Amino acid sequence: MTLLAVSKTKPVAALAEAIAAGQRAFGENYVQEGVDKIQHFSAQPQGAALEWHFIGPLQSNKSRLVAEHFAWCHTVDRLKIAQRLNDQRPADMPPLNVLIQINISDEQSKSGIGLDELEMLAQAVAAMPRLTLRGLMAIPAPETDPQRQREVFGRMQQAFLQLQQHYPQADTLSMGMTDDMSAAISAGSTLVRIGTAIFGARDYSQA
Repeated sequence: MTLLAVSKTKPVAALAEAIAAGQRAFGENYVQEGVDKIQHFSAQPQGAALEWHFIGPLQSNKSRLVAEHFAWCHTVDRLKIAQRLNDQRPADMPPLNVLIQINISDEQSKSGIGLDELEMLAQAVAAMPRLTLRGLMAIPAPETDPQRQREVFGRMQQAFLQLQQHYPQADTLSMGMTDDMSAAISAGSTLVRIGTAIFGARDYSQA
């Protein structure tokens, strides 16, 4: 199980506290903010041990920065973005770890593909030499009905297990945040994205 600290909008002082407590994996939603933090901590003694995940919607004009600085991208949902990340990944860096984002609740306001599109995109990503297909990511709609929540997570788990049959290197199912973490883990999530529960509501404006 990977605990991903969602550090968007948090200052480097907040991240430094989390690092001192042992946190190593951080998720950023905004490309330039994430790159600034990566560059800041790369100059620190612990910088090489940190793992940076891009978890926000990715526009084509920002793909190079993700390809050149991050270790993971959780939000690949179209062939164009995958191809750009592959083409722009520097040859002296390991392949970029990629998760395909699934719009499991079929929300028009959210990014991601339908499960019926997964096979084609997974096949394309897996064939790209500068990318490694590591699994799936989903952000289900908030659900107050526990049974409905289990059904949604269950569909993601089933899709992940089917993906693994064809791509054994796919070892990551990213789903679950602070409010639905327990249900997600019960359904097989291997990575949860946690923000406030790690960083709290502390005001860092004077830090």
